[in-house]
Amino acid sequence: MEGEVLTIEQLLGRVQSGTRVLVSACLLGQPTRYDGAHREDAQLLDRLQKLGAIITPICPEMAGGLPVPRPAAESRQGDGRDVWAGREQVFTVESGVDVTKAFVDGARAAVTTAETVQARLAILQERSPSCGVQSTHSGGGLVDGPGVAAAALLAAGISVAAVN
Repeated sequence: MEGEVLTIEQLLGRVQSGTRVLVSACLLGQPTRYDGAHREDAQLLDRLQKLGAIITPICPEMAGGLPVPRPAAESRQGDGRDVWAGREQVFTVESGVDVTKAFVDGARAAVTTAETVQARLAILQERSPSCGVQSTHSGGGLVDGPGVAAAALLAAGISVAAVN
């Protein structure tokens, strides 16, 4: 059974005390983005804590073995579903180095982490080539569709929502 793409409000409506939620580490203030920055969303964290969520951070790109900082990367066409299915690859933008294995390994790690902690919900960073939910970087721009880790989580039955 495939997971659902939810809005943040829909996802938060499913959170009760003790609900386990996988969250992009950059949204929790961890400097895990490709450029070494974060996208801390203190309001989101506060809401999750007030609801009693058990939060598990994940950075699929780091879990796949990529460093911080790291070169920006994206697929040349398609979205993360294509990469997850083996139909497309991910390359660094500047030098064209193939980093597909790291993205796929990171997506697997995200699924394994969610399964291990029994999280059925995930909040991810929109537009990321790993974590994008409704849009992701591809082909030098943005395309509709999930990133690699979001595609893997959805395929594993985990519902996802994105923060911009």
